[in-house]
Amino acid sequence: MRRDQTTLSELARLGFAGLSGVRALLDELDAVVAVDRDQLLPLFDRAANPDQALSSLVHLGRSHPEQLGVVLTNAGQTKTLVRILGASSGLADFFHRHPEEMLRIPDRPRRLPTRAELVNSLLDSVDAVDGFAAYTDEDGWSRLRVRYRRWLARIAAHDLRADDPVGAFDAVARALSDAASAAFEASIAVARTQVTQAGNGPMVFSPDEVRATRFAVIGMGKAGAGELNYVSDVDVIFVAEGDEDTGLSNPRAIDVATRLAMLSMRGLGQAGIEPELWEVDPNLRPEGKQGALVRTLESHLAYYERWAKSWEFQALLKARPFAGDLDLGQQYVEAIEPLVWSSASRENFVESVQRMRERVTENIPAEEVHYQLKLGPGGLRDIEFTVQLLQLVHGAVDEQVRQRNTIGALEALSANSYIGREEAHAFASDYRLLRVLEHRLQLSNLRRTHLMPQDKEELRILARASTLAPNADALVARWESTKHEVRGLHERLFYRPLLAAVAALPEEEVVLSSAQAEARLAAIGFRDAKGALSHIAALTAGVSRRATIQRHLLPVMLRWLADGADPDYGLIAFRRLSESLGGTHWFLRTLRDSSGVAERLTRVLSGSRFIGELLDQIPEAAAWLADNNDLRARSLTAIEDEMKAILARHDTDAAAAQAIRRVRRREILRLALGGVLGVIELPELSSGLTDITTATIRGLLRLIRRTDGLGDEDLEFAVIGMGRYGGAELGFGSDADVMYVYRPTVLDNEQSHKAANRIVSELNRLSEDHRLPLDLDVGLRPEGKNGPVTRSLDSYRAYYRRWSLTWEAQALLRAQGVAGDANLIADFETLANDIRYPAEISETAVREVKRIKARVENERLPQGADPSRHVKLGRGSLSDVEWFVQLLQLENGASIPGLRTTSTLTALQVAVDNGLVAPESAERLRAAWIFASRLRSAMTLWLNKTTDVLPSDRMQLDGIARVLEYPPGSAARLEEDYLAVTRRSRSVFEKQFYGTR
Repeated sequence: MRRDQTTLSELARLGFAGLSGVRALLDELDAVVAVDRDQLLPLFDRAANPDQALSSLVHLGRSHPEQLGVVLTNAGQTKTLVRILGASSGLADFFHRHPEEMLRIPDRPRRLPTRAELVNSLLDSVDAVDGFAAYTDEDGWSRLRVRYRRWLARIAAHDLRADDPVGAFDAVARALSDAASAAFEASIAVARTQVTQAGNGPMVFSPDEVRATRFAVIGMGKAGAGELNYVSDVDVIFVAEGDEDTGLSNPRAIDVATRLAMLSMRGLGQAGIEPELWEVDPNLRPEGKQGALVRTLESHLAYYERWAKSWEFQALLKARPFAGDLDLGQQYVEAIEPLVWSSASRENFVESVQRMRERVTENIPAEEVHYQLKLGPGGLRDIEFTVQLLQLVHGAVDEQVRQRNTIGALEALSANSYIGREEAHAFASDYRLLRVLEHRLQLSNLRRTHLMPQDKEELRILARASTLAPNADALVARWESTKHEVRGLHERLFYRPLLAAVAALPEEEVVLSSAQAEARLAAIGFRDAKGALSHIAALTAGVSRRATIQRHLLPVMLRWLADGADPDYGLIAFRRLSESLGGTHWFLRTLRDSSGVAERLTRVLSGSRFIGELLDQIPEAAAWLADNNDLRARSLTAIEDEMKAILARHDTDAAAAQAIRRVRRREILRLALGGVLGVIELPELSSGLTDITTATIRGLLRLIRRTDGLGDEDLEFAVIGMGRYGGAELGFGSDADVMYVYRPTVLDNEQSHKAANRIVSELNRLSEDHRLPLDLDVGLRPEGKNGPVTRSLDSYRAYYRRWSLTWEAQALLRAQGVAGDANLIADFETLANDIRYPAEISETAVREVKRIKARVENERLPQGADPSRHVKLGRGSLSDVEWFVQLLQLENGASIPGLRTTSTLTALQVAVDNGLVAPESAERLRAAWIFASRLRSAMTLWLNKTTDVLPSDRMQLDGIARVLEYPPGSAARLEEDYLAVTRRSRSVFEKQFYGTR
């Protein structure tokens, strides 16, 4: 590609996202370091983030042109550098701090360093001789950290240039572990010198005492297993002994070793001129944080023999000599091994390990569960706990499965027939894949993280970095598939042996074997029959009354669940609900004695993840299923009265806001249940959701305004509903479009503006709810995103008179006061009426409305989205109907009072009544608007996330169809119905909106 012929499409093919700025960056790079862009640009094809790589090159060129120029003369080094810069801003910062290190990156990373190479190099970085470093304090740590990152860059180069990152994972993880071990060796050498110098602690030790102290670092967790991440916590245990030959006592040796441990940890993990490497975590030691940092071997053994808990032996499974006195470390490992491999014989050992895994999941913040690569269901912990439990159980008698490394342990378990070859292969493949994702995420900023990104662009970069998928969607699909497989294997192996599914059969039938029960569950519709079997076993285990009732209930409930769109999720949700409510006096009795409640419960759980997740938070809402009246929208007055009572009960803002948010979740769950069960229709649903939003805003506004300096006496303040909110047309997952207005009373203009902004800030803060977000969107305000968030009424009046654009008048068509001072709301709506219902509207303004609508169609649809499947902005969907009606309102609102409404369907009917639209045309528009509105809510209820694009996946379509009360297997019918109704709507729209009538 020549400089003047590089097209935007070619840049896009290479992976650049910010296309418009690429040429300018290349020009700037060429100005500071002469480059041949014909040779340079193709190298970005395999960069995780080409934009970041190019930007980093320019940044390095500005500051360090000489060093960068040398690198760019070597094609191999350039290729490596581009890969590193595209994948890691952390290493880019390192090269910026130490430009000479760029010259050391390999042109062809053929092999990874050995531990011996790493230890020698890192000890050399601090000029260590006979275990003592020549450099101490900050200088020593900095030299050590720079040298470590030099090797980290080489390991990353090998990793990023590998054709198969998953295949390279084992060697990369081992090299990272060896590098951490070597860094510890060098840090100990610096610490040995420090403890002999005054000013580094309460005691100064002689060099002879330090030499005589046997000090060993035991690697635990991934450090012990040799499978560290780029930025892992390094788990360690410290052990020390005196030297009888020199007369150094154990107590004195412990004093020396304790200082060595503290200083060596500080050298690796404390902030400094050169940033810290990673945190050293010594909390797996006996008694955890409360225990002595360093113990003798005898003291360790005494603790483990008498006091240790089961989880501590599970942790010790991976212990290995890591740094320091490796002979003492080996003595430690050999001494504790008999205790580790006999621990499974402890009473309730297996159950305690299983319960510990469950507690890990329970302690994940709800908003992170789905995105956790490490701790969440289907994540790395599922694999690790499963493998470790199988090792501890079978390793008691079989030494071959006593492996520290997860992959090695899987191979040994499979080779010795403790698990099947296919299961072991699947687990190993899934483990490597998840670890590669984790590696790429941590390499990006050299920060510890285990959360998958949610942003589409970040996912695209991760897909390129890992080479696991061609794009973001494919990566998410592969990750979700992996999680599903991991969770299924975990359930099957971790809770082994599986119970026979007695509860799945009528009592008079014979007990099935596990294989027969799985086949039966699969036959009736469960995709993960073995996982379902484990849930059934958990629900029916024991001889309690609760278990007995469950055994009676489950046969029929399983059939009802199987009739739903997602029986597997329904069963999981039912198990969670049962575990929350099974101890109550009413829950199981109601299910047993009222088949209607049980059937309804299975229907909503297998048909809506949105409901399943909310029921998990509000399990007592299951009681509403017995009475349709409990599934109808409560009045705005009733909800407001409850909000006022909350404010009266709670003195603190945080407690009151939390209670208000709980009421909102509860009432939205009520409407979701009523909607899925067909108890309420769209008008009641939209009105109910709008009322809940209004009551929430009013409650929070009252809470804010009782605070000093924000009270009613200081200024008038109001919230104006806009868009679908202003039109009382909200659906599940809809944003609440709003504007804010104030009017000074006591305060001057500047003080009033600041006070109003404080109210808005508090409203945003107190309404924030990660479990069920309330998005207060101010994008429809004057000047859009560029305008102030709040304005005074006079400011609105001045702006609209002088500057108002047609789209702003159009936006005001659905403006309606929802909270705040009644007089101010009335005055604002009077002002709005003058703008939105003009006496006449010019042809220029009409053309502007049509032009903007055309731009919306062309520019606001997501890239690659099918316009016929976008329920908000697509052809014949919500946007077409609403813009058509709004143009009629702009043209005729002044002369036809009935058009002065914020309701789309009301305005459409008035247009029919006044001869502006033919009844047949209006009916086509109305049908499309209602269908799209119902469909949009149904997608949120089914998927538990907001989306505006009708999926193509048959399973997802069928689930959405079931929410809309289609019969099973109606994916194609739903798709055909929607496309047909929107085609008819689009035909009307094009003829009557764009002027072809």
